[in-house]
Amino acid sequence: MKPRLIAPALMSVALSACSVVGIRAGTPEPKYQVIGTVGAVQIRRYAPRIAAETTVHGSVYHARNQGFRRLAGYIFGGNRTRATIAMTAPVAQTADAASEKIAMTAPVDQSQSGPDAWTIRFYMPAGYTMETLPVPNDPKVHLVTVPAEDYAALRFSGVPNQTSVAREQARLLAALKSSAWTPAGEPAAWFYDPPWTLPFLRRNEAVVKVTRAVGSSG
Repeated sequence: MKPRLIAPALMSVALSACSVVGIRAGTPEPKYQVIGTVGAVQIRRYAPRIAAETTVHGSVYHARNQGFRRLAGYIFGGNRTRATIAMTAPVAQTADAASEKIAMTAPVDQSQSGPDAWTIRFYMPAGYTMETLPVPNDPKVHLVTVPAEDYAALRFSGVPNQTSVAREQARLLAALKSSAWTPAGEPAAWFYDPPWTLPFLRRNEAVVKVTRAVGSSG
């Protein structure tokens, strides 16, 4: 199984205006509701949301860097703001205006979408729609609608690496075995803080999409 990862070095550049203790203060996240717990594991129901995503072929490290650069370029102004110009019915015209900066959100994730292909996503802040988000300048960046989903999430701190991520993912899956929730995909890892955050203050999460077992009430 391949964990989802983000590029720490690029985070330090893209989030240079953030606090020395993390990006959580004032940084929006996709909306969710906690609908259950399994020990330390939260079961979250995420509302539908919009993401900017790009797919990169090559090694996981190359994908993290290249994908993050593309998406950071989009939210930091590499786009064309939509401006609707009213005209005599029945014709309407949409014109491109100036670029727009979009607020950074957390987490950023990377998932394997093929043998050597990786899809990296930034979730868009609440309030945007597919009609109001600016158009990416880079044709390799796409806006997609993500449906409502249930996730199991196990939080952990420290500097995340391949070993710690795998360990926490294993803990997550072990906890779910005796619960009412069944994994519905490969586990992932979400990271919320820039690399300069003190390790014990970092928010990392091992996550997996889940469904409730048939006939279960837990």
